[in-house]
Amino acid sequence: MTISNPIILYDGVCGLCNRLIQFVLKRDRNDRFRFAALQSEFAGDVLHRHGVNPALLDTVYLLLNYSQPDERLASRSDAGIQILAELGGVWRTLASIVKHLPRWVRDKIYNLIARNRYQLFGKYQTCQIPDEKYRSKFLDL
Repeated sequence: MTISNPIILYDGVCGLCNRLIQFVLKRDRNDRFRFAALQSEFAGDVLHRHGVNPALLDTVYLLLNYSQPDERLASRSDAGIQILAELGGVWRTLASIVKHLPRWVRDKIYNLIARNRYQLFGKYQTCQIPDEKYRSKFLDL
């Protein structure tokens, strides 16, 4: 893994989160993103390092500059905006528009969806295993 690869930490049993991962995989033309389920040891170690309770699965995180002195963790709508921006093209434009909304508004909407994500998008019994061609991108397999 290249140090500069952004890593998406997501709820591995959440239907919405798994759709997000599939969305990113299909649009990641520069092979930038890597992934790990929040339920994994890898994600647990990262979250502990950032003072986040790894038992809380209600958000997506974007880990930047993994294992570097300037490593940082974005969450909620900030993570979503940075993911879209990294995808480039029309997604970067959308991210720049959404970013102008106040964070409290963005996170209020995010939290509403997060609270209801299992009811709206389903929940798997176990973390999903990605297609063979994408497995090398998942740090927790």
